[in-house]
Amino acid sequence: MARTLSRALLAITASAMLATPALAISRVNTANASCASVKGVLQREGAAILRYPSSRSNKILYDRYVSNRHSCILGEITKRATVPTADTAHCPVLKCYRPDRDRRSKFLRRF
Repeated sequence: MARTLSRALLAITASAMLATPALAISRVNTANASCASVKGVLQREGAAILRYPSSRSNKILYDRYVSNRHSCILGEITKRATVPTADTAHCPVLKCYRPDRDRRSKFLRRF
């Protein structure tokens, strides 16, 4: 009985440890962070939600940015992007996207 209970407890603990990193993704306000600190968060954690002010309006934009393609889901690749930070207007980062979706959206925009 004790052996079964300890196995169940071990299984629950292991599944909780595996689920926790998937739920916890850092959110970084780039207006208050340097480019180096944004890149550091991406390197340490693999991915983060970056929030930044729009250059066209008074809105806040956000998206998921990654350190490399291994942080993307199946079928996605990385493309270069830039976000504004406290010390530079164009901090280079990577973003995941699906190439097939981008081609389709470009086609639809023409009509």
